[in-house]
Amino acid sequence: MPTPTQTDVNGNGIPDSDPSDDDWPGTMTVVYEDVTTPDAIRGRKFMEDSKLLPQLADDVTSSLKLPYDIPLKGSQCDEPNDFWSPSDQAMTLCYEDVANSLDLYARLGDEDPEASAWNEALASFYHETGHMVIDLYDLPATGREEDVADQASVYLLLRPDDDGNFDPNNVQAIMDSARWFGAMSSGEGEPIDDDHLADVHSPDRARMFNMVCWAYGADPDDTGDVVAAGLLPEDRAERCPGEYEKLDRAWSTLLTPYVK
Repeated sequence: MPTPTQTDVNGNGIPDSDPSDDDWPGTMTVVYEDVTTPDAIRGRKFMEDSKLLPQLADDVTSSLKLPYDIPLKGSQCDEPNDFWSPSDQAMTLCYEDVANSLDLYARLGDEDPEASAWNEALASFYHETGHMVIDLYDLPATGREEDVADQASVYLLLRPDDDGNFDPNNVQAIMDSARWFGAMSSGEGEPIDDDHLADVHSPDRARMFNMVCWAYGADPDDTGDVVAAGLLPEDRAERCPGEYEKLDRAWSTLLTPYVK
């Protein structure tokens, strides 16, 4: 392996962005941590029964160059959350986050709350993968990193196949994630104040509109008439194809050296 030109926070060598795939030997590995609480038990069971974590890990291993092994951990976090840890160089999906999604989509009346919860976990994973690639490859983030990670999640989910088509299941995952943000914003029960506006995350309802816009801009056929459905104002919807085109061009430029 060539002499690395960078090291991560733990001193692991990161090779140049242009060597062959053989110089990037890492894989994403799955770890299930112990559980004690009812929500964590329920979330872990869902992850194991649906084989969520192995599928996500295999997708990243097959599509992105990794300089070393990256753990993907199912963990009891005592709150709904998912996160990338720069200090540990590990991804964590919290069991409670899945349990929360199962409950939320059931309240929304979904025929199959488990399918919607799987989609939300998929979109959340790719949001955290956005944080991971920014950190791992030392990419520039031209904006608040949480907003940029939302863009990365859409870009990574909408990688076209050899015929230039998007996976309709991934389009649905983005739309289900947008519904999650919409439901969370409806449950906030208070007006947006300075604390909301100053947060590193955009308000949930703004994130909902962004996710719908980018999915619609990429694939209007699979998202449907988002204006008639009340998911986007008409003037924003008209701009969405251009927004997605810019998003796709930016992330293609940043990530092409690291895609297998």
